[in-house]
Amino acid sequence: MTTAARAGAEVERRILLVDDEAGLRRTLSDRLRKEGYGVDTAANGLIASEMARKSDYGLIILDLNLPAKNGLEVCQDLRREGKNVAVLMLTARDAVADKITGLKLGADDYMTKPFESAELMARIEALLRRIKAADAGPEQYVFGDVCVRPRAGQVLRGGRPVRLSAQEFKLLCHFVRHPDVVFSHDELLDAVGGYQATPETRTVDVHVSWLRQKLEPDPHTPIFIVTVYGLGYRFED
Repeated sequence: MTTAARAGAEVERRILLVDDEAGLRRTLSDRLRKEGYGVDTAANGLIASEMARKSDYGLIILDLNLPAKNGLEVCQDLRREGKNVAVLMLTARDAVADKITGLKLGADDYMTKPFESAELMARIEALLRRIKAADAGPEQYVFGDVCVRPRAGQVLRGGRPVRLSAQEFKLLCHFVRHPDVVFSHDELLDAVGGYQATPETRTVDVHVSWLRQKLEPDPHTPIFIVTVYGLGYRFED
Protein backbone atom coordinates (compact mmCIF):
# COMPACT_ATOMS: atom_id res chain seq x y z
CA MET A 1 0.00 0.00 0.00
CA THR A 2 1.36 3.42 -0.96
CA THR A 3 1.72 6.23 1.58
CA ALA A 4 -1.21 8.09 0.03
CA ALA A 5 -3.41 5.00 0.04
CA ARG A 6 -2.48 4.27 3.64
CA ALA A 7 -3.34 7.82 4.65
CA GLY A 8 -6.68 7.58 2.87
CA ALA A 9 -7.51 4.33 4.63
CA GLU A 10 -6.66 5.88 7.98
CA VAL A 11 -8.97 8.84 7.33
CA GLU A 12 -11.74 6.46 6.28
CA ARG A 13 -11.53 4.69 9.66
CA ARG A 14 -11.63 7.95 11.65
CA ILE A 15 -14.96 8.94 13.16
CA LEU A 16 -16.05 12.09 14.96
CA LEU A 17 -18.84 11.32 17.44
CA VAL A 18 -20.84 14.38 18.49
CA ASP A 19 -23.44 14.06 21.25
CA ASP A 20 -24.12 15.92 24.48
CA GLU A 21 -24.96 12.71 26.37
CA ALA A 22 -21.76 11.63 28.11
CA GLY A 23 -22.99 8.07 28.61
CA LEU A 24 -23.83 7.63 24.94
CA ARG A 25 -20.48 9.08 23.86
CA ARG A 26 -18.64 6.68 26.14
CA THR A 27 -20.67 3.61 25.13
CA LEU A 28 -20.51 4.26 21.38
CA SER A 29 -16.86 5.30 21.32
CA ASP A 30 -15.90 2.12 23.19
CA ARG A 31 -17.85 0.00 20.70
CA LEU A 32 -16.40 1.81 17.70
CA ARG A 33 -12.84 1.42 18.96
CA LYS A 34 -13.42 -2.31 19.47
CA GLU A 35 -14.46 -2.44 15.81
CA GLY A 36 -11.15 -0.87 14.82
CA TYR A 37 -12.20 2.74 14.27
CA GLY A 38 -10.31 5.78 15.50
CA VAL A 39 -12.76 7.93 17.44
CA ASP A 40 -12.76 11.56 18.54
CA THR A 41 -15.69 12.97 20.53
CA ALA A 42 -17.32 16.35 21.03
CA ALA A 43 -20.10 17.43 23.39
CA ASN A 44 -21.42 20.46 21.50
CA GLY A 45 -21.73 21.85 18.01
CA LEU A 46 -19.11 24.56 18.29
CA ILE A 47 -16.40 22.12 19.31
CA ALA A 48 -17.51 19.69 16.61
CA SER A 49 -17.30 22.34 13.88
CA GLU A 50 -13.79 23.31 14.94
CA MET A 51 -12.61 19.69 15.08
CA ALA A 52 -14.09 18.91 11.66
CA ARG A 53 -12.42 22.00 10.25
CA LYS A 54 -8.96 21.07 11.55
CA SER A 55 -9.01 17.30 11.00
CA ASP A 56 -10.12 14.84 8.32
CA TYR A 57 -12.72 12.19 9.13
CA GLY A 58 -14.34 9.43 7.15
CA LEU A 59 -17.62 9.84 9.04
CA ILE A 60 -19.25 12.23 11.50
CA ILE A 61 -21.98 10.86 13.78
CA LEU A 62 -23.92 13.99 14.64
CA ASP A 63 -26.71 14.46 17.17
CA LEU A 64 -29.44 16.87 16.06
CA ASN A 65 -30.07 18.48 19.46
CA LEU A 66 -26.73 19.92 20.56
CA PRO A 67 -25.86 22.86 22.81
CA ALA A 68 -24.09 25.96 21.42
CA LYS A 69 -24.79 24.96 17.79
CA ASN A 70 -27.28 22.28 16.74
CA GLY A 71 -26.53 19.39 14.41
CA LEU A 72 -28.32 20.94 11.44
CA GLU A 73 -26.14 24.04 11.69
CA VAL A 74 -22.98 21.95 11.98
CA CYS A 75 -23.96 19.90 8.92
CA GLN A 76 -24.79 23.02 6.94
CA ASP A 77 -21.42 24.57 7.81
CA LEU A 78 -19.60 21.42 6.68
CA ARG A 79 -21.26 21.49 3.26
CA ARG A 80 -20.70 25.22 2.82
CA GLU A 81 -17.00 24.62 3.39
CA GLY A 82 -17.00 21.88 0.76
CA LYS A 83 -16.51 18.97 3.18
CA ASN A 84 -17.69 15.75 1.54
CA VAL A 85 -17.36 13.72 4.74
CA ALA A 86 -20.27 11.34 5.36
CA VAL A 87 -22.72 12.53 8.04
CA LEU A 88 -24.93 10.16 10.04
CA MET A 89 -27.43 12.19 12.04
CA LEU A 90 -28.92 11.06 15.37
CA THR A 91 -32.09 12.42 16.89
CA ALA A 92 -34.74 11.65 19.47
CA ARG A 93 -37.34 12.98 17.06
CA ASP A 94 -39.19 10.81 14.57
CA ALA A 95 -40.82 13.48 12.45
CA VAL A 96 -40.52 13.19 8.67
CA ALA A 97 -40.00 16.97 8.45
CA ASP A 98 -36.85 16.74 10.59
CA LYS A 99 -35.46 13.97 8.40
CA ILE A 100 -36.12 15.93 5.22
CA THR A 101 -34.43 19.02 6.68
CA GLY A 102 -31.38 17.00 7.71
CA LEU A 103 -31.07 15.37 4.29
CA LYS A 104 -31.56 18.69 2.53
CA LEU A 105 -28.71 20.23 4.51
CA GLY A 106 -26.38 17.38 3.56
CA ALA A 107 -26.86 14.48 5.99
CA ASP A 108 -26.33 11.06 4.39
CA ASP A 109 -28.20 8.87 6.84
CA TYR A 110 -30.57 9.28 9.76
CA MET A 111 -31.18 7.22 12.90
CA THR A 112 -33.80 7.83 15.56
CA LYS A 113 -32.97 7.22 19.22
CA PRO A 114 -33.12 4.77 20.83
CA PHE A 115 -31.38 2.39 18.42
CA GLU A 116 -29.49 -0.89 18.51
CA SER A 117 -25.71 -0.55 18.32
CA ALA A 118 -25.62 -3.42 15.80
CA GLU A 119 -27.76 -1.41 13.40
CA LEU A 120 -25.54 1.64 13.87
CA MET A 121 -22.46 -0.44 13.02
CA ALA A 122 -24.18 -1.73 9.89
CA ARG A 123 -25.12 1.80 8.80
CA ILE A 124 -21.55 3.01 9.36
CA GLU A 125 -20.09 0.16 7.31
CA ALA A 126 -22.56 0.82 4.48
CA LEU A 127 -21.76 4.53 4.36
CA LEU A 128 -18.00 4.02 4.36
CA ARG A 129 -18.29 1.27 1.76
CA ARG A 130 -20.15 3.60 -0.60
CA ILE A 131 -17.62 6.38 -0.10
CA LYS A 132 -14.82 3.97 -0.93
CA ALA A 133 -16.66 2.85 -4.06
CA ALA A 134 -17.13 6.48 -5.08
CA ASP A 135 -13.36 6.95 -4.98
CA ALA A 136 -12.72 4.07 -7.39
CA GLY A 137 -12.74 4.12 -11.15
CA PRO A 138 -11.47 6.66 -13.70
CA GLU A 139 -9.90 9.90 -12.59
CA GLN A 140 -12.67 12.06 -13.98
CA TYR A 141 -15.91 12.15 -15.95
CA VAL A 142 -16.89 15.10 -18.12
CA PHE A 143 -20.31 16.05 -19.46
CA GLY A 144 -21.27 19.49 -20.72
CA ASP A 145 -19.25 21.98 -18.67
CA VAL A 146 -19.22 19.64 -15.66
CA CYS A 147 -16.20 17.62 -14.50
CA VAL A 148 -16.62 14.93 -11.82
CA ARG A 149 -13.49 13.70 -10.02
CA PRO A 150 -14.49 10.82 -7.74
CA ARG A 151 -11.07 10.24 -6.19
CA ALA A 152 -10.72 13.91 -5.26
CA GLY A 153 -14.32 14.16 -4.06
CA GLN A 154 -14.67 17.13 -6.39
CA VAL A 155 -17.17 18.45 -8.91
CA LEU A 156 -16.40 21.42 -11.16
CA ARG A 157 -18.75 23.35 -13.40
CA GLY A 158 -17.16 25.81 -15.78
CA GLY A 159 -13.94 25.28 -13.85
CA ARG A 160 -15.51 26.36 -10.54
CA PRO A 161 -16.17 24.03 -7.59
CA VAL A 162 -19.75 22.90 -7.05
CA ARG A 163 -20.79 22.24 -3.47
CA LEU A 164 -22.58 18.91 -3.12
CA SER A 165 -23.57 16.95 -0.06
CA ALA A 166 -21.92 13.55 0.27
CA GLN A 167 -25.24 11.95 -0.69
CA GLU A 168 -25.57 14.10 -3.81
CA PHE A 169 -21.96 13.34 -4.74
CA LYS A 170 -22.43 9.58 -4.42
CA LEU A 171 -25.63 9.71 -6.47
CA LEU A 172 -23.89 11.70 -9.19
CA CYS A 173 -20.94 9.27 -9.24
CA HIS A 174 -23.35 6.37 -9.62
CA PHE A 175 -25.06 8.06 -12.55
CA VAL A 176 -21.89 9.00 -14.44
CA ARG A 177 -20.44 5.51 -13.99
CA HIS A 178 -23.55 3.98 -15.59
CA PRO A 179 -24.60 6.17 -18.53
CA ASP A 180 -27.75 5.26 -20.48
CA VAL A 181 -28.95 2.86 -17.78
CA VAL A 182 -32.43 3.33 -16.29
CA PHE A 183 -32.46 3.05 -12.50
CA SER A 184 -35.58 2.72 -10.40
CA HIS A 185 -35.96 4.62 -7.14
CA ASP A 186 -35.30 1.44 -5.16
CA GLU A 187 -32.16 0.64 -7.16
CA LEU A 188 -30.77 4.12 -6.52
CA LEU A 189 -31.54 3.84 -2.81
CA ASP A 190 -29.77 0.49 -2.69
CA ALA A 191 -26.79 1.83 -4.62
CA VAL A 192 -26.14 5.07 -2.75
CA GLY A 193 -28.76 5.40 -0.03
CA GLY A 194 -27.64 3.80 3.19
CA TYR A 195 -30.69 4.99 5.09
CA GLN A 196 -34.26 3.83 5.48
CA ALA A 197 -36.38 5.99 3.25
CA THR A 198 -40.15 6.19 3.48
CA PRO A 199 -42.42 7.02 0.54
CA GLU A 200 -43.15 10.41 2.13
CA THR A 201 -39.54 11.55 2.02
CA ARG A 202 -39.19 11.12 -1.78
CA THR A 203 -35.46 10.89 -1.10
CA VAL A 204 -34.29 10.09 -4.64
CA ASP A 205 -36.54 12.69 -6.26
CA VAL A 206 -35.27 15.37 -3.87
CA HIS A 207 -31.59 14.60 -4.50
CA VAL A 208 -32.08 14.42 -8.26
CA SER A 209 -33.81 17.81 -8.14
CA TRP A 210 -30.86 19.33 -6.26
CA LEU A 211 -28.36 17.84 -8.71
CA ARG A 212 -30.30 19.27 -11.62
CA GLN A 213 -30.39 22.72 -10.05
CA LYS A 214 -26.63 22.67 -9.58
CA LEU A 215 -25.51 20.97 -12.80
CA GLU A 216 -28.10 21.23 -15.59
CA PRO A 217 -28.07 24.19 -18.04
CA ASP A 218 -31.84 24.40 -17.49
CA PRO A 219 -33.01 22.46 -14.40
CA HIS A 220 -36.60 22.57 -15.65
CA THR A 221 -35.62 20.84 -18.91
CA PRO A 222 -32.82 18.46 -17.91
CA ILE A 223 -30.63 16.96 -20.61
CA PHE A 224 -28.24 14.91 -18.46
CA ILE A 225 -30.26 13.40 -15.59
CA VAL A 226 -33.54 12.64 -17.29
CA THR A 227 -36.79 11.17 -16.01
CA VAL A 228 -38.00 7.93 -17.55
CA TYR A 229 -41.65 8.09 -16.61
CA GLY A 230 -42.94 5.10 -14.76
CA LEU A 231 -39.44 3.63 -14.43
CA GLY A 232 -37.02 6.04 -12.76
CA TYR A 233 -34.00 8.05 -13.95
CA ARG A 234 -31.27 7.76 -16.60
CA PHE A 235 -28.01 9.66 -17.03
CA GLU A 236 -27.34 10.67 -20.64
CA ASP A 237 -23.77 11.55 -21.49
